[in-house]
Amino acid sequence: MIKKFDEIQKVAVVGAGTMGNGIAHVFAQNGYEVHLIDISKSALERALAVIEKNLMRLLSKEKIDEQTKEMTLHNIHTFESLREGLQGVDFVVEAATENPEIKFDLFRNMDEWTSSDVVLATNTSSISITKIAAQTSRPEAVIGMHFMNPVPIMKLVEVIRGYSTSDETRDLVFQLSEKLGKVPVEVNDYPGFIANRILMPMINEAIEAVYTGVAGVKEIDTVLKLGANHPMGPLQLADFIGLDVVLAILNVMYEGFKNPKYAPNPLLVNMVQAGKLGVKSGEGFYDYSESRKAEKVSKMFLK
Repeated sequence: MIKKFDEIQKVAVVGAGTMGNGIAHVFAQNGYEVHLIDISKSALERALAVIEKNLMRLLSKEKIDEQTKEMTLHNIHTFESLREGLQGVDFVVEAATENPEIKFDLFRNMDEWTSSDVVLATNTSSISITKIAAQTSRPEAVIGMHFMNPVPIMKLVEVIRGYSTSDETRDLVFQLSEKLGKVPVEVNDYPGFIANRILMPMINEAIEAVYTGVAGVKEIDTVLKLGANHPMGPLQLADFIGLDVVLAILNVMYEGFKNPKYAPNPLLVNMVQAGKLGVKSGEGFYDYSESRKAEKVSKMFLK
């Protein structure tokens, strides 16, 4: 038996990057005690700074009050040790690097260091839930809980069942998602799930259009923004996601389907190898070397 919805009080979030700090933020803002875990002290410090900055922005827009801001920050505790951070938690969300071996290793350890009635969720955007669950002794309690970026703003949570995921696990994640103010949508366990299976080929095709000289970066983004009513063009969105993350997801899909339509464009591969990762590195398809430029991107969803 897994813990019931009303028994969930303490949540571990493993990984303090862009997605991890956002997930920690929404759980803490909704009254949960959060253990935010990362091996990097600097990553944890950055995460807390980002959470506080986002809370201040919400406060300035009167989306939350001062009491909520203080409660949210008070609810978050940081840990550099995975084992220590997992002690006594009721639910886990893994949000580490989109690398299968890293996730497999984490789930083996999480399985060993948490109570057997704790559900282990992963924020993976493309890796097989069934493969991740196979690393544990509780495959029925392993599930995909894929938040969208930026987590505090975006409503969708993709809920992905592995081959052995139980109905009880699925129902718990639906309840938690709704408590967080999200809209959970159940999808099946195939590479890329739904969001990225549709989104990543579009981004890859936009990169192909740049690579083959069909149009420039700004022109391609303008066509999709004005012609398809997208809030961001695909190339700016790729920068916002992180070109390394886009590449990793496309690689997972290409390996999973063995279909050349998912093969990453050579320009994307070269940019990642050159360290041009988008907003987080200061340069991608656009130049974010001035901090205010990067701020514009992060604020687009916060208006």
